[in-house]
Amino acid sequence: MGVFTTAKAGRSRGAKAALSGFALLGASALILSGCAATPAAEDTTEEPTGPREDLTLNIGTILPQSGALAFLGPPEEAGVALAVQEINDAGLGIEINAIYRDSGDTTTDTATVSVTDLLSQDVSAIVGAASSGVSFTVIDQITGAGVVHFSPANTSPDFTTYEDDGLYFRTAPSDLLQGEVLGNEIAADGNSTLGLLVLNDAYGTGLAAAITETFEAAGGEVVAQELFNEGDTSFDAQISSITAADPDAIAVITFDQAKVVVPSLVGAGYPGEQLYFVDGNLADYSADFEPGLVEGAKGTLPGPALDDSFQERLLEVDPELDDFSYSAESYDAVILIALAALAANSTEGTDIAAKLQEVSGGSGDGETATDFASAAQIILDGGTVDYDGPSGPVTFDENGDPTEATIGIYQYLADNTYERIN
Repeated sequence: MGVFTTAKAGRSRGAKAALSGFALLGASALILSGCAATPAAEDTTEEPTGPREDLTLNIGTILPQSGALAFLGPPEEAGVALAVQEINDAGLGIEINAIYRDSGDTTTDTATVSVTDLLSQDVSAIVGAASSGVSFTVIDQITGAGVVHFSPANTSPDFTTYEDDGLYFRTAPSDLLQGEVLGNEIAADGNSTLGLLVLNDAYGTGLAAAITETFEAAGGEVVAQELFNEGDTSFDAQISSITAADPDAIAVITFDQAKVVVPSLVGAGYPGEQLYFVDGNLADYSADFEPGLVEGAKGTLPGPALDDSFQERLLEVDPELDDFSYSAESYDAVILIALAALAANSTEGTDIAAKLQEVSGGSGDGETATDFASAAQIILDGGTVDYDGPSGPVTFDENGDPTEATIGIYQYLADNTYERIN
């Protein structure tokens, strides 16, 4: 089933609105936000005047080349590279220079070092990090420099209300949605009790809270929740506590710690098919687990089913890709940044940020385009564009959050690879 969200909120990024209510309607979920705490600030952005000059835009990335989410780095960087290639090939008044750097994870200061380097190279926008926890370590550094901070994979609900001077955006939906979808899926599978193994950071605890709220609203009971910290290497105590509660299902909210946790859970006698994965660990485990270890287990990942042509274009950029998670969201991040720069006729970060909601269709106006060349031409012809990309319609709200998104539900096969079932 496709799950779609729609949110409306006033945006005065000094006092952002948070999503507040949910209603699951058959195969789709419509999310309506509560009102903003304060009225949206009046848009005083001046339209660009004077002759248009070709733009050269420097964009940096802090995507995971190392650390607990390193498996997401290749598809995300491929998405960025494909967007840069297609923008530059279009020859429509803007050229992108991309500078790729590592984000690491929260056990290192890699992201801080990378951001410092990128800012010294006059980037107008930084794409990343994948980890919400890592992004929280650098968001003030990035936005304080007047640079757009744009993540393709941050899902922590806390970003919605974060004080970022209107400079933070994301193409991945808040975990308020993923948690709702997964919590309902666990309940719909007939489970009455649930255990949670949770990474103790903004991502893990936020997603756990959303799953818990939804599962309990459906009549279930969370009988155990155990936390662990990034960098931990032993999970015996947490596993013993959760399995002692004998839950019908266990949600594993981790990053690549799943490679240790999941075999340990199954080794302790817990059935692998009763495990539930999330976007931080939904991966191909065919080379890591014994065949059949997690056959039948399910998981969720934001994003629509990607069409073959987009995957083929990504493979031309990186023939070694075997996972496409968040590739579309990364691609759309770069396309949207470029379109916003064209619309503003500027490479200043604050000017780009002021146009991002508009080019995504969030202003409520605009002519729809589904590729960069068509979208750019609309802008160059004096029109307003509403860009819809491979990750979906996007359509930013006043908080820089996408108001429309799809959550995929996946199931593991006997070889420990997974396939989409909705």
